[in-house]
Amino acid sequence: MATNNDYVFVTRWRVEASIEEVSDILDDALSLPRWWPSVYLEVRKLPDGVIDLYTKGWLPYTLRWRFRVTESRKPHGFSIEAFGDLVGRGEWTLTQAGAYADIVYDWRVRADKPILRYGSFIFKPIFAANHRWAMASAHPRSRLAPLPRPPRTPAAAAPVPPAPPPPFAAPPP
Repeated sequence: MATNNDYVFVTRWRVEASIEEVSDILDDALSLPRWWPSVYLEVRKLPDGVIDLYTKGWLPYTLRWRFRVTESRKPHGFSIEAFGDLVGRGEWTLTQAGAYADIVYDWRVRADKPILRYGSFIFKPIFAANHRWAMASAHPRSRLAPLPRPPRTPAAAAPVPPAPPPPFAAPPP
């Protein structure tokens, strides 16, 4: 049974690239802050392979959550299980369409952070808009600019500025 703090988001992108290139980028979770700095403040890979994330949107709250890959269909996508402030699953599906990669992210989560859990019954449309903003903030980097490929040298990574601090929040612990 769905609750007020359950969310379903389906995001679609089309980029000029092969699904192999997109798959390689998505598989490199540690690079998320480099090419998606408006959302990913901190990403760490834990010894058990779980990815620990500290994220934000344009609203004045941050999320601390983790995910693990539960199924890999490389290069056609993968599924994740999320836990922490967000609990649920996400599924990335990549399809080649000529010179373009069609990317679909199906994200079904329950928001467990107290502000989201208790405020969803009133603010759900605003929280949903925050998610759409977060997803759209990567879209221009993926579609209009060259694909955010990993840098080949340390010097190539240096010009990328650090992500701005989250609004109205203390730095990560």
